[in-house]
Amino acid sequence: MTTFDSIVAAHRTALLAYARRVTGCPHRAEDVVQETWIRAWRHQDKLTEDRGSVRAWLTRVAHNIAVDQYRGRAARPSEVELPEVDMTSAPARTDEVINRLMVDAALDSLPEPHRKTVVEVYFADRTAAAAAVTLQVPVGTVKSRLHYALRALRESTLVPAA
Repeated sequence: MTTFDSIVAAHRTALLAYARRVTGCPHRAEDVVQETWIRAWRHQDKLTEDRGSVRAWLTRVAHNIAVDQYRGRAARPSEVELPEVDMTSAPARTDEVINRLMVDAALDSLPEPHRKTVVEVYFADRTAAAAAVTLQVPVGTVKSRLHYALRALRESTLVPAA
């Protein structure tokens, strides 16, 4: 009975050359050969000359593994390279977050009627007349609430003067 090491020594070079021809890539060929050796280790009882050619069995297993790998790659979507992104040139979103937090804090400092009026006019982009309809107050009330809200925001330490 031959040992597994002697089988590997006798067929290693030929099996690797065959796998390179089949796969066309030395790295994939090495993967195929490694998997072939694993399967050969599991089926050592079949690796005798009286049961057939050992080299033929190894090359058939390597061929089947290569075909399986090819089919597996073909079944997946093709892989694409992502472009290199320079993170230092990407716009900093931290400024946006900080500004949003400052605006939220400034709005929270206003009384609710003034805050709702500012949100309707500046964030919902409504005219004073449209905001008056939404808030169900007269147009003059919207204008006076905006005046006092903007004055309070200017005077607060949360919003820097423009």
